[in-house]
Amino acid sequence: MTTAETSWEVVDVLKEQNGARVSDVANELDLPKGTAYTHLATLREKGKVVKNGHTYELSLQFLSIGEFVRNNDPLYIAGKEKVDRLAKETDEYVHLVTEDQYSPIYLYGASGEQAVGTKYFMQITQKTSYFHNTAYGKAILAHLPDNDVEEILARDGLPSKTSNTITNREELFDELELIRERGFALNDEEELRGERAVGAPILDKNDCIQGAVSITKPTSRMQDEEFYETIPRRVASTADAIAISLQTDQA
Repeated sequence: MTTAETSWEVVDVLKEQNGARVSDVANELDLPKGTAYTHLATLREKGKVVKNGHTYELSLQFLSIGEFVRNNDPLYIAGKEKVDRLAKETDEYVHLVTEDQYSPIYLYGASGEQAVGTKYFMQITQKTSYFHNTAYGKAILAHLPDNDVEEILARDGLPSKTSNTITNREELFDELELIRERGFALNDEEELRGERAVGAPILDKNDCIQGAVSITKPTSRMQDEEFYETIPRRVASTADAIAISLQTDQA
């Protein structure tokens, strides 16, 4: 492993542990304590890490880096206003998500007046999440090349979050085929008990997946026709509008 690779591994440890001591980093990465200290000291010198007592933490410089990357992302630029509008019109929580290096990347979320789970959705932007148990994730997964889907499943498996989570490969592939046919994905309490979600893919002119938009509501407020028809139409319409903006903005 190169010096640069090790430094990024150290950054990952500080993120996952929300701060760590030299010994924690050394143990986690199986490094000599002196080597762990050297990497932390270098990151601190470059302003990427701060030290509070004996604990090293990521600095706020990462915030400016993340904001820069997001604010220059074409999907975020094309989708933010439309996500805000859908959240305001439905009074619920709306998500804009993309895929990068086989992981779902949470680009943006907007909450309406009745939105629930805001704290939870803020937290998932900071953690690794899965494709198979979310509406936006399944909408993306359904339009990725088969080799990419196999890579994701080989790495992540199909861990269960609730009793409704799909944990069988054949069942998942059947659902992905259904998603491609009907143009939207459903999450029926597969990530969180008491909540349903509908997601739709954002495709480019060549039908390549760019991301997905989804809306989450309590099960009590998204029953039958709304879950299977009304909300899917609204989410799909928003996804199409974002796709059009992407094409025209990049023309």
